[in-house]
Amino acid sequence: MDFRSEKIFSKKWFISYSLIVIGSIILAAGFVFFISPYKIVPGGVYGIAIVIHYITVGLFSWAPSGLPIGLMGLIMNIPLTYIGIRILGPRFGVKTIVGFVLTSIFMDAITYLYGEAPLVAGDALLSSIFGGVLVGIGLGLIFKSKATSGGSDIVAMILAKHTRLPLGQLMIYVDSAIVLVGLLVFADWKIPLYSWIVIYVTGKTIDIVLQGMSVDKTLFIISDKYDEIRDRIINDLHRGGTYIPGKGMYNGSDKTIIFTVVNRREMALLEEFIHEIDPKAFLTVLEANEILGEGFKSLKEKLED
Repeated sequence: MDFRSEKIFSKKWFISYSLIVIGSIILAAGFVFFISPYKIVPGGVYGIAIVIHYITVGLFSWAPSGLPIGLMGLIMNIPLTYIGIRILGPRFGVKTIVGFVLTSIFMDAITYLYGEAPLVAGDALLSSIFGGVLVGIGLGLIFKSKATSGGSDIVAMILAKHTRLPLGQLMIYVDSAIVLVGLLVFADWKIPLYSWIVIYVTGKTIDIVLQGMSVDKTLFIISDKYDEIRDRIINDLHRGGTYIPGKGMYNGSDKTIIFTVVNRREMALLEEFIHEIDPKAFLTVLEANEILGEGFKSLKEKLED
């Protein structure tokens, strides 16, 4: 979705840009309070900016503590976005540009007001975890507005176009290469280890922000007493499901598989009932990260969030 698809000053427009502003503030706070003071390099242009910040300490009279991280991130993001538009087409809308500009501004503004001391002194591990959480929340809110984070994502997209490797895999490669740059510059093995913790926590937090905290479980149930289980699911739990025809691999007998989604409490009740009527039933339980459809949140509601 780009800028033109939303009417200016409409409710949807205000929500989108509010998410960008709030997300940029939280993202910037995560870097300033937890990540940059420990020289952690969690990939992306701001990871490179952190390296530049520390190797330029004392080189410029107007920036004795090193070139500002936000400014360096902005300087790198502008040409990367331009190159991305030229090579990949206009998929990076106004919201993406607004996002990385605000993040850079907030990052340097918070640094100016607060300073460069870590919020949690002497505990890089705790800072890695909470820094990753804040960065993940910030990026998740920006992604919710249908913007992207720009930066190294664009590099990965360009590489994906020319190498045809999976985008997610290339993003890991790009961020890992930036992490290793931090290792080479700072010559400290703890830095890449903390950096990968930040990257992992950030990714998990983004998933939670975008998909929510799900307590739902996906069940595949194989039992000869599928009709009785079906009655309990529909009449007692007031849930639906689907019959999937199958065939046993061992003896080739026909099987009826029940596919259904329930919450944790309902799953406990259903498991107890299945055990009572068919102790030999076969169950597969999966975490349902996101459920959209009748009885749950609709796809329309998600897209309108």
